[in-house]
Amino acid sequence: MSAEGTLLAGAKAVLAANDRGTFTVPAAGIYPHQWLWDSCFIAIGQAHLDAERAKMEILSLLRAQWKNGMVPHMIFSPGIKQARYHGDWRSWLSPLSPDGISTSGITQPPMLAEAVVRIGEHLPSPERHSWYGLVWPNLLAYHEWLYRERDPHGEGLALLIHPWETGLDNTPPWMEELKQHLLPGWIRAITKLHLDGMLSVFRTDTRIVDPAERLDNVEALALYDAKLRLRRKSYDTNKILDHSLFSIEDLSFNCILIRANAHLRHIAHTIRETIPDDLQQHMELSEKALEQLWDPYEGQYFSRDFVTHRLLTEPSIATFMPLYAGCISRERAHQLVQLLENEHLFGTPYPIPSTPTNSTYFDPVCYWQGPSWVNTNWLVIDGLKRYGFHDHAAALRESTLEMIKHGGWREYFNPETADGLGAKEFSWTAALAIDLLKQ
Repeated sequence: MSAEGTLLAGAKAVLAANDRGTFTVPAAGIYPHQWLWDSCFIAIGQAHLDAERAKMEILSLLRAQWKNGMVPHMIFSPGIKQARYHGDWRSWLSPLSPDGISTSGITQPPMLAEAVVRIGEHLPSPERHSWYGLVWPNLLAYHEWLYRERDPHGEGLALLIHPWETGLDNTPPWMEELKQHLLPGWIRAITKLHLDGMLSVFRTDTRIVDPAERLDNVEALALYDAKLRLRRKSYDTNKILDHSLFSIEDLSFNCILIRANAHLRHIAHTIRETIPDDLQQHMELSEKALEQLWDPYEGQYFSRDFVTHRLLTEPSIATFMPLYAGCISRERAHQLVQLLENEHLFGTPYPIPSTPTNSTYFDPVCYWQGPSWVNTNWLVIDGLKRYGFHDHAAALRESTLEMIKHGGWREYFNPETADGLGAKEFSWTAALAIDLLKQ
């Protein structure tokens, strides 16, 4: 068997092991539930193997859609392991949560439309039309919710209310804001008294994964506290924004939304549906609003504080997400590619690091503060190809597959050595490797 054949067989085995019938867990043990953007990436890979199973992955997400249109970032598996998450989130506090299903109260990057279209590419035309028609009401409701509740000023950019909504949990721009301005006093006291080490006994992730590869205790506690604040508001966006701890127009999320909007237009055109005028106007505005996140002095895009419109100039992997959005100029795309090539920033032996190597946050083994991830590489590869940077896309594809060959089916990888980090037998690593191998 060839090297690529061996890799493909390994990827299939990972997905089979993590299959729970109607959905796939990201990794057994540490991630026992269903996550929104994980399942979207997983479905993209599954579609190459079994389009019907890929469709089931998406439909499993949509069964938990809230009455207001939100698709939650977590859907809890029934059973004993659900109890702690169920009690922490208490989604039933909101009258808009789905009946009989426990979920989180926030969303995650809107990869749904991308997954729907990728599945559709594997279906004959009549089945594709039927598939698009089946999910159209859910997709439309989700996009309408994003603009109705997360773009209250009609600026074209969706705001997020918790770092977990980015999918890049402890990404530096958010952590910088948290630590510099918004860390609760009681957590600052714990830090000052050096009591944060005692918090390890309450964490489950660091019993499975090396603590050096996860968020530190202060970050984890701060994000947990932020979740409790949302719960106290019953996940009502208007109430949350009245006294919000976090309200950031996240660069990565909005780039994914812009690309999702393009897919929504494609789906509507294919099945001859009409996008409501107000939604269409919001979608068009998003592409223009993205340019407000450009910093001419740094030569890149950044996230922005929703209230003050201050750019959060802490660089991260989000730097390259405008390539995936596909609406920036060729000139600016070229500037981003130059950052990708710079060995003092993102040009590590196994790119793309989640934080540039010259950042004070950079740590090659710590979650979203240094390691390379297959899913963000996949997004950038897609953007590079659509902008015509085919050599760069091919090089990144090759290095990503080499990283997996060396480090295994891990959650993330050391960008300097390709050593595998985080959870083992990770589903989206396997699923997206399938897609990269099939390209």
